[in-house]
Amino acid sequence: MGGYFGVASKKDCISDLFYGTDYHSHLGTRRGGLAVSNDNGIRRVIHDITNAQFRSKFEDDLAQLHGHVGIGVISDFEDQPLIICSHLGTYAIVTVGKINNTEELIEKALGVKGAHFSEMSGGEINPTEIVANLINAGQTFVEGIQYAQEAIDGSCSMLIMADEGIYAARDKYGRTPLVLGSREDACAATFETTAFPNLEFETTRDLGPGEIVYMTSDGVEQKAKPGDTLQICTFLWVYFGYPSSDYENINTEVVRNRCGRYLAENDDQEVDMVAGIPDSGTAHAVGYANQSQIPYQRPFVKYTPTWPRSFMPQNQKIRNLVAQMKLVPISELIEGQRMMFCEDSIVRGTQLQDTIQRVYAAGAKEIHMRPACPPLTYNCKFLNFSRSRSELDLAARRAIRELEGDTDVDLTRYTNEDSDEYKAMVACIRKRLGLTSLIYQRLDNLVKAVGLPKEKLCTYCWDGCEGCT
Repeated sequence: MGGYFGVASKKDCISDLFYGTDYHSHLGTRRGGLAVSNDNGIRRVIHDITNAQFRSKFEDDLAQLHGHVGIGVISDFEDQPLIICSHLGTYAIVTVGKINNTEELIEKALGVKGAHFSEMSGGEINPTEIVANLINAGQTFVEGIQYAQEAIDGSCSMLIMADEGIYAARDKYGRTPLVLGSREDACAATFETTAFPNLEFETTRDLGPGEIVYMTSDGVEQKAKPGDTLQICTFLWVYFGYPSSDYENINTEVVRNRCGRYLAENDDQEVDMVAGIPDSGTAHAVGYANQSQIPYQRPFVKYTPTWPRSFMPQNQKIRNLVAQMKLVPISELIEGQRMMFCEDSIVRGTQLQDTIQRVYAAGAKEIHMRPACPPLTYNCKFLNFSRSRSELDLAARRAIRELEGDTDVDLTRYTNEDSDEYKAMVACIRKRLGLTSLIYQRLDNLVKAVGLPKEKLCTYCWDGCEGCT
């Protein structure tokens, strides 16, 4: 995924930039980068944060960085920010999103005399460099950004630091958030509003889909109006987003509590306790416990200082190791208990399967699971939710293949929560995971928990709908 933070200040912005960017560390674990602009031009620092926290890698650089305008990024993949020299001038750029038609865009660009790209390790082209190349095709930044948004299949939100300000542009359909904030002496733009309170910024507003603004320390000027179609990623509220962040003025923790409440309203299972799979399952479990009046317990605690979010490493063995080592069971709370676990989602199910076996080994009598969203049936086309190469890695798709013996299947039969095929798929997943019972959240209840009309939400990973009502 990744996240960004930009600030334009009447005083030195480095402290705001450093901490504002750090508040996005939960969104990526591969690269971190900062760029600042001052009278001597643009200064950039990028570090590998795979085995270290963002703060520890950048603290020694802060004394050498100064300026009134800066952008920062946490990336799960590529080096950023990039510094670009073009007919538009010299600028720094960060992006968040996913480009599905990279080969097409590269081939088209290389047909232009003088165009070139730098390869990353592994021979891939940095997606942010592709975006910059598209922007450079415009006569102005606004024209170039709009050209890029139209050319990209997928999504791309960005911050561009140029001159004394920052262009902030949300992706065409608003799949990722971009939120403005203000303080008496500064303006800021962020992916996560979590970055604002402790830096004393007040949230001003969310950019609309495709909207472009230019931000300086004096204020924000709209450069392109938003489009009419919003398709923000629903999974932000389910899993990605930090609990204290708001998207479209809707708080993540509140939505997760509501998800748990709806799970409980549609459940009559008798259990001794409710627990969440830490951390993102915790808020869902609190909502379930409050609604059901069943005691909330913490039979697992999470050791967080040195372990990243377990979905991020590309290697499955490393993902499993992270999931195993960071969760520590408390056997006194597990032995002989009928346990209800709430989880944000079941993606592949491999880590969850190991966790379930550990709970049984600690003496659990029954283990029931209530994911806060429907079965993930399609790989996300619009965000780098996972570096997984195949949809058949998904627990739901493996179950469908087991039931059908074929991959060429009408999946709509399996996304209809009232169909026999859906029930058979869930039963197959339950059996593989070794659960006593498994009931997923209904999509209509998830939409209700978020509080936006379904047509404003992207639900593609669950129902395969792009812009469906």
